[in-house]
Amino acid sequence: MATLSEIVLIAAVITAGLIAGLFYAYTCSVMPGLGRADARTYVTGMREINIAILNGWFAIGFGGAPLLAAVAAALHFRSELRSALPWIIAGFVLLLVMLIVTMALNVPLNNALEAGFDGDNTDFEALRTKFEGVWERWNLVRTLAAIGGFGALVGGLIVHVRG
Repeated sequence: MATLSEIVLIAAVITAGLIAGLFYAYTCSVMPGLGRADARTYVTGMREINIAILNGWFAIGFGGAPLLAAVAAALHFRSELRSALPWIIAGFVLLLVMLIVTMALNVPLNNALEAGFDGDNTDFEALRTKFEGVWERWNLVRTLAAIGGFGALVGGLIVHVRG
């Protein structure tokens, strides 16, 4: 029978996998796809994505992964579960990096993109130039952090299960 610590760790792994997969999809398909579009389509597409992504499904992975990793770490402080703790802490730290990069860098860039939009009077080329490269670099950082966090939590789950 699964213990609470195991259930929480499994939930952390699942949510970390979801958010890592989402950011990976941006890195390898969404942004290269938008990159092929003209400036108006690029800016409009990013604005629509930024609006659409603010939903409960996104929140489950984005906020849930680091939160569940923190709870899993707290539950693994007991001596019989401690062997998985370094992996879980590493996963938590990497997911925290993902969260911080997103909130401190990607979200302000999204907000600047929105603030620079003025309907048909928008200078789409200038707005894209200010946004695209820097947003994509930080997206890669958060993608790698999320993938690392997912991998570390998987390592923790393996150690936990093997006892």
